[in-house]
Amino acid sequence: VQLQASGGGLVQAGGSLRLSCATSGRTFSTYSSGWFRQAPGKEREFVAVISPDGTSTYVTNSVKGRFTISRDNAKNTVSLQMNSLKPEDTAVYYCAADSRFSVRPSDYDYWGQGTQVTVSS
Repeated sequence: VQLQASGGGLVQAGGSLRLSCATSGRTFSTYSSGWFRQAPGKEREFVAVISPDGTSTYVTNSVKGRFTISRDNAKNTVSLQMNSLKPEDTAVYYCAADSRFSVRPSDYDYWGQGTQVTVSS
């Protein structure tokens, strides 16, 4: 599975961005997909995960009510809608895929390149 993230950018606090992760491979629909982020000097942290069929999702508490993860298996894409962005959301965001529905970065076998999200105050 190959993944490519896009959609990052510079936005003011309170604004919105939609990240997309394009994937290749016929088995994409059998993998859970996650979004993670890494701020400068910090470890990579979990943001959101979605099950292979899209019926189960889980987001970290700090983004609950603001971020929504979704997927379109027909188009082989996973998205992260980010609303009410805060400066502390600034980070490089990564999409990932694995057979496990997990919040741990170490569980994921497949990673895309990151996309930078910068939120100005």
